Amino acid sequence: MSFESKIKELLEKRELAKLGGGQKRIDAQHAKGKLTARERIELLLDEGSFEEYDMFVTHRCTNFGIEKQEFLSDGVVTGHGTIDGRVVYVFSQDFTVFGGSLSEAFANKICKVMDQAMKVGAPLIGINDSGGARIQEGVNSLAGYAEIFERNILASGVIPQISAIFGPCAGGAVYSPALTDFILMSKGTSNMFVTGPKVVKTVTGEVVTEEELGGAMVHGSKSGISHFVAEDEKEGIALIRKLVSYLPQNNLEDPPVFPCTDPIDRLEDSLNYIIPDNPNKPYDVKDIIHSIVDQNEFLEIQRHYAPNIVIGFARFNGMPAGIVANQPNYLAGVLDINASRKAARFVRFCDAFNIPILTLVDVPGFLPGTAQEYGGIIIHGAKLLYAYGEATVPKVTVVLRKAYGGAYCVMSSKHLRGDINYAWPGAEIAVMGPKGAIEVLQNKKLAEIADPKEREEFILKSEEEYKDKFANPYNAAKYGYIDDVIEPRNTRFRIIRAFQALATKKDVNPPKKHSNLPL
Repeated sequence: MSFESKIKELLEKRELAKLGGGQKRIDAQHAKGKLTARERIELLLDEGSFEEYDMFVTHRCTNFGIEKQEFLSDGVVTGHGTIDGRVVYVFSQDFTVFGGSLSEAFANKICKVMDQAMKVGAPLIGINDSGGARIQEGVNSLAGYAEIFERNILASGVIPQISAIFGPCAGGAVYSPALTDFILMSKGTSNMFVTGPKVVKTVTGEVVTEEELGGAMVHGSKSGISHFVAEDEKEGIALIRKLVSYLPQNNLEDPPVFPCTDPIDRLEDSLNYIIPDNPNKPYDVKDIIHSIVDQNEFLEIQRHYAPNIVIGFARFNGMPAGIVANQPNYLAGVLDINASRKAARFVRFCDAFNIPILTLVDVPGFLPGTAQEYGGIIIHGAKLLYAYGEATVPKVTVVLRKAYGGAYCVMSSKHLRGDINYAWPGAEIAVMGPKGAIEVLQNKKLAEIADPKEREEFILKSEEEYKDKFANPYNAAKYGYIDDVIEPRNTRFRIIRAFQALATKKDVNPPKKHSNLPL
């Protein structure tokens, strides 16, 4: 065989590998509104940057006649490329080959790129579209999943890990995405569940569809498992590219700084009037966020889940920062189980990857009631407390309006090593609101007043006295718990200057094998 023939054979094999399970199955994939594994990679990475590994790998199984069917690449496309010129590693499961089911060879391919990503310190992006374990391979397939899980665990906090779910993801397959930093799902075509509708019906008698059990909006709004819900795969891939732009390559590097044309001293006069005079009236904290960040751009995370707290990424003078903000527009911005978990994990991610944290505080406290207490609000609230207290990245806090009780402590207070803590002039920092406080402080006196009118006058007078003492930030500032009281319209400038001053911050935690946070 001539060398020319060998080159021709190579090119033919490459073309065959690119066809995956064949044109018929590619057409079926497109008919479902889904892209192929290679089309997804092409959209995700910079043009012409993809370097593929293991294109010629095939499975080695001989059970149940599967040896009669072999496809090059064996159902997963792996390699590396760039996003905005920065190296990332990627694997993309191919549903056209054995329904994207995972074999031993398939798992080895994924493990190889995971190992490489760790060696070079680059983000890992996994695109999931799989029917689960390849049944013909038995325990070898299960072992493959476990090998992937172990690498997800070891990579956690070392390199950013992002999972896109663009098809089915069931059984053991769900745990790899669950171990990664961010999960993205697409509406109508993706689902995740440990056990499918048939098993649910057999075991519990409950009749449920795949979409109702584990669709994108279910995990985006009810379980909180999905951090992003995209309208389709193209939007999802654009979101991943956007997300990566805020992240460092690994835990030893700083996030990328972009040139900024938005003036750092831009005044936002509307902020001087955004807080209503009535302390019980809501406003949208996202209006504040958009007005203080670079170019009004804010990438919100878990938008549909626990909306009483807002988390996401933005830039200040080109420097990425994570933002955590109470949302008075929903449940008055109260902290509950879901909000605490949502914010805690985000704070820990930012801390792991050297991303400064801005906290905007307007919190009346923790949500009361048996549902919260029985659900473990004490433990879940402690997660957020722990995350802030443990974090060593620069932490800037602005108290916008209310900061009551334990929720004041939890929301990146000075006592949890908050670096620079500001307050707006109307900020109220106290153990509780005026009404509840007077009921406790003046309990005996109130019991002695029989006349309803006199009682009402006494309550109003006592509340006014309490407000004079605590309905301003100066009492906290007197003790140094607030570093400065700032004019709202100047908030952007003060935050940027604070982060600039903290750029060389060094803070360390006591040496330990690992912490035992309240899981």
